[in-house]
Amino acid sequence: MTPSRLLAVLLATATAAVLLTGCARDPRPHEPTPPSNTEARTLEVDGVTREYHVHVPTELSDDPALVVMLHGGVGSAAQAERAYGWNAVADTEGFVVAYPDGTSRTWNAGDCCGGAEREEVDDVAFLTALVADLQDEFGVAADRTFGTGMSNGAMMTYRLACETGMFAAIAPVAGTIVSVCDDPAPTSVLHIHGLDDGSVRMDGEPVDGIGDVDGMPIAEVNALWRAAGGCGEPVTTEAPPVTTSTSTCDGGRTVTLITVADAGHQWPSSVAREGATDQPSDALDATAVIWEFFAAV
Repeated sequence: MTPSRLLAVLLATATAAVLLTGCARDPRPHEPTPPSNTEARTLEVDGVTREYHVHVPTELSDDPALVVMLHGGVGSAAQAERAYGWNAVADTEGFVVAYPDGTSRTWNAGDCCGGAEREEVDDVAFLTALVADLQDEFGVAADRTFGTGMSNGAMMTYRLACETGMFAAIAPVAGTIVSVCDDPAPTSVLHIHGLDDGSVRMDGEPVDGIGDVDGMPIAEVNALWRAAGGCGEPVTTEAPPVTTSTSTCDGGRTVTLITVADAGHQWPSSVAREGATDQPSDALDATAVIWEFFAAV
C-alpha cells in the first residue's frame, strides 16, 4: 500500500469508529491548558521547533524512569495525556512522562503516515534529542527509559527500537513495523493488539477492503524480536478474552504478545478516562499492564 492510501485507511477508520487514537478528533486550538504539573515545551532540532508536554510527579523517585508516550495518527500530545491515564500512574510511581507532538498529527514511522512521511520529517532525530534532554534534566538512566505508542505512534516506537538503542523496553499498542528493521538490537518488547483490529490487522491482510497494510503481520513482528533477543519458545496463558504469550530471552529480557478477543483498533482500558471513547472493560488496562512490564525490566 502506498503511504497516502494507508493514511486514508487510518483516517477513514478514525472518522467512522473514532478509535484510531482512542478519542474523538480534538483540534489543538480548543485543547485545555495542561495540568499544573505538566509543562508544554518546545525543542529545536536541526533548526525546526518541535513541541511536547512533560509530566513530572510531585515526588520523583530516587531512580526515576522516563516513559515516552507517542500519540496515534490524528492525535496529539494533549489528547494522549488525557486518554491513556499515564499521569496518574506516574504520580503514584514517581516517574516522568513525555508526550511529544507529531508533525501534522502524524509520525514518520517509515512507509507511514501522512504529512510526516511525505515531508520526510526526521522524527528519529527529534525523539532522540528529546530523550537525551529529559534523561539529563531528571537523572534518568538508559535502563530506565521506555517507549510506548498507539497506532501510528506504535509504528514510530518500533522504528526507534529498530534504529536506536534509546529504549530499554518498548510497548507498542495496535501498530506494526513499517520501516526497515533487519537487525534490531535486543530489546524487551510488549505488544498489545485487538484480534478484531480492522486498521492494522493481525495477519497483514487487506484493511476493510481498501488495500494492503504495508507492514509486518503481528506474528512476524513478535518472531523478529524473539530472534533478536535470543528468546526461548513462548509460554501462552489464556484468561479470555486475553491471551498472553511470553518468551524469556538472553540478558533477562522478555518478549510478550498480548491479544484481546473482540477488541478493535484501540488502547484497551478497564477505566473510563477523559478524552477516550473506548468502552471500559474488565479485560485489560493496557496502561497498568505496560507499566508493570516496564517496572520489571
